[in-house]
Amino acid sequence: MAADNQTRLIHSVSKVGIIGAGISGIAAAKQLSGHSPVVFEATDSIGGVWKHCSYNCTKLQTPRCDFEFSDYPWAERDSSSFPSHVEVLDYLYGYATHFDVLKYVKFESRVVEIRYVGNDQATQLPVSLKSGQYGSLLTGHPVWEVAVQTSGDPNTIQWYAFEFIVICIGKYGDIPRMPSFPRNKGQEVFQGKVLHSMDYSKLDNEAARELLKGKKVAIIGFKKSGIDLAMECAEANQGPDGQACTMVIRNLHWTVPSYWIWGLPFFLFYSTRSSQFLHERPNQSLFRALLCLLSSPMRMAISKFIESYLVWKLPLVKYGLKPDHPFVEDYASCQMAILPESFFAEADKGKILFKRSPKWWFWNGGIEFEDNTKLEVDVVLLATGYEGKKKLQSVLPEPFRSLVVDSSGTMPLYRGTIHPLIPNMAFVGFIESVSNLHTAELRSKWLARLVDNEFKLPTVQEMLDQISREMEVMKKTTRFYKRHCISTFSINHSDEICEEMGWKSWRKDNWFSEAFSPYNSRDYCEEENDN
Repeated sequence: MAADNQTRLIHSVSKVGIIGAGISGIAAAKQLSGHSPVVFEATDSIGGVWKHCSYNCTKLQTPRCDFEFSDYPWAERDSSSFPSHVEVLDYLYGYATHFDVLKYVKFESRVVEIRYVGNDQATQLPVSLKSGQYGSLLTGHPVWEVAVQTSGDPNTIQWYAFEFIVICIGKYGDIPRMPSFPRNKGQEVFQGKVLHSMDYSKLDNEAARELLKGKKVAIIGFKKSGIDLAMECAEANQGPDGQACTMVIRNLHWTVPSYWIWGLPFFLFYSTRSSQFLHERPNQSLFRALLCLLSSPMRMAISKFIESYLVWKLPLVKYGLKPDHPFVEDYASCQMAILPESFFAEADKGKILFKRSPKWWFWNGGIEFEDNTKLEVDVVLLATGYEGKKKLQSVLPEPFRSLVVDSSGTMPLYRGTIHPLIPNMAFVGFIESVSNLHTAELRSKWLARLVDNEFKLPTVQEMLDQISREMEVMKKTTRFYKRHCISTFSINHSDEICEEMGWKSWRKDNWFSEAFSPYNSRDYCEEENDN
């Protein structure tokens, strides 16, 4: 690595370093502004995936009121429309400018290596962790050294020392997940073009349209990226001479129409205390566990009702898009995709086709499926996701690289933030919920107070036990638990965070709102009687 070949002049400019200036990074920077953090951003812009993994038609999948910081509302927060990725970026820049966060950001500064210098034996766990105590996040001396490569001088590595680091690089972008194929059946035999969605997002509007217009296109995947790509393809192929694009679906999940967000069905499974009361959660009492067991038939009945409603409202059966697993499993794993209003209208016009197949591979004229059918295509777009954990592991040193993902395949994070076995480091943006922005902001508030020693962490073993209890709940709720989604107990998770900060856990004005009104970021504004 280039970092090993440079003279290591160490810069000590701040106690706190933050890696990444996406949503999580700017949220953490704002909350930790009292420590004048240094934020390393590999690109020339804040915004993360909203800047670098979005397409012309990409829009927010939730209403504005569910995607806003607690102290910076949208200008038109009650609008029922879904803002475009450009509007989301404008909102994020407005937030960063309003709170003067941009002054902390070093743009075009890519972190290429992190070294642990907290003790003499860099390959051993710290003595404090072995003894059971996590310790203070600010120790008075450097614990981590960070190697940074700038685009202006890529041959030079600059080193920075920090007492505490916050990792905010997220799970998406940078390292695409690429499918593997049998010998002589990979993309090398295909005569057309193959692009991952990450590479497609780098094209300007004209180049993207030229790639798709008049072409037979196959899109591999059926989550948000795949659906957005299908809409881009349909738009580029309007008119009698336009071609259809085919969505190749390996794993099928429930989809919901955008207008459903505001309707009764979603209310039944939304972020209200009454709805989450039906679901199991960590640390519940024996009475609560018994009540949850007794309410299991109601929980499944609601899931069945929503499935029936979706099948009634959407042509899922017609197009073979009805999943085999219960709706609640996708809700519990944050895998519901919000469909654009015109999605099935384009399918009805024949502009979007569907092919379900667990296995596929290339031939010279397109792609072939395990049922021996072939599809002639000119372009294959891979909406196959990203290797977020590999991205994180690529910069961490041993033994921490091996610890960041446990035997269950998930990141063991206390409060979704602290890894009990990795000292003086936090992770923001690696767990999912109904609103990832709200999740990141609240945990950043919690983290800032932890840094300032306003409360103490439990012992390492107690944190590991809490993580295990949360993981057991996720495993019981959904087979897709490795996504580390807390949607079914997100309010309980926030309650416990508030209690540790010394805040009131019940945030509403009255019991009726507390039971039936959805929670959002504005419920977690700081109030005088919180402390």
